[in-house]
Amino acid sequence: MTLWRTLVVVVAALAGLAACDKDKKVDPPAELVDLKATLAVDRLWSADVGGGGEKLRLALGLAEEGGTLFAASRDGEVRAFDAATGRGRWKTDTKLELSAGPAAGSGLVVVGTNGGRVVALDASNGRPRWQTQLSGEVLATPLVAGDRVIVRTVDGRLRALANGDGKELWAVEDLVPRLTLRGTSPPALAGDTVLGGFDSGKVMAVALDSGEIVWQAQVSSPRGRSELERLADVDAAMRVSGGDAYAVGYQGRVAMLALDSGQIWWARDLSSYRGLDLDADQLYVATSDGDVVALRRRDGSIAWQQQGLKRRGLSTPTVFGEAVIVGDFDGYLHWLDRGSGRFVARERPGRARISRAPLVVGDRVVVIDDDGGITAYRSGGAAGR
Repeated sequence: MTLWRTLVVVVAALAGLAACDKDKKVDPPAELVDLKATLAVDRLWSADVGGGGEKLRLALGLAEEGGTLFAASRDGEVRAFDAATGRGRWKTDTKLELSAGPAAGSGLVVVGTNGGRVVALDASNGRPRWQTQLSGEVLATPLVAGDRVIVRTVDGRLRALANGDGKELWAVEDLVPRLTLRGTSPPALAGDTVLGGFDSGKVMAVALDSGEIVWQAQVSSPRGRSELERLADVDAAMRVSGGDAYAVGYQGRVAMLALDSGQIWWARDLSSYRGLDLDADQLYVATSDGDVVALRRRDGSIAWQQQGLKRRGLSTPTVFGEAVIVGDFDGYLHWLDRGSGRFVARERPGRARISRAPLVVGDRVVVIDDDGGITAYRSGGAAGR
């Protein structure tokens, strides 16, 4: 069913392009201009988990706990590295085609598959702890929250599994439209509440212990006559800070919501399927068109907008020091000044696309590309010093 929906999205998009003026050219990705770096960036180490090539990594990224970095390959291997040096600590072959994760916490490393299987490994040595079969594909990184593992599947369900044996404890669901994007929103933890985004454009808050729905809010509303125009998925990871939550939808809005009630404090029209990050004053969004936009948290007004990366297939932004970092389809990492949005540094760890958000680990940032290459950087100070 999911494969069919994916094919329909592709076919519909191509049909839409064909219907346009035949003489109209599709705009190419923005060309990178020469950059004189003003921020010093040091490459610290590199490693490789593999699993690239023609197989999509989908939601395979990085996780860290207690100084250990975890990564997974599409062909089933899960590996642990020393986050400081990149040296391998253990590796386990699950013999499954992995599609999401890893997530780390409470002594577990959790990954998911296209076939709906959730696998938990011991974080200290990689030994299998349990496996659970679910009814839908796992295309979002699970969440390890105390004695629960929260999993979002493409059939519109958000589930809690016991972290001791994988037994299902509760499940909630939302309607899945006939046409959706390829992906789902990873669950986010806010105290004793789990937040989840859904393909209907809705955000749901669920009690972690019981699965009771606390509130629901419509962040992105379907609009238009065709199913393609009405795509409104909230597929991007939500962010939580204090008593507020931030969400963004595709062909919809970015919004600030009250955690206790789901009331929308402000909303601004903006489309993203990647997501956002935030600091004390601003949130940073990579739009569907490839702009990086900084919005003021207090009211959603635009602080700056960087348009130099249009159509470059950006990753979710990551705040790191005085910069915000995004990856692109050509394997580049871009450092943007948080105050102005201007480019301050650029690195290219490899030749493969960077789909996943860079991960901050202490005083360094670690990135994984779609070929499974992992690179750690440290940045700070003026370039050339």
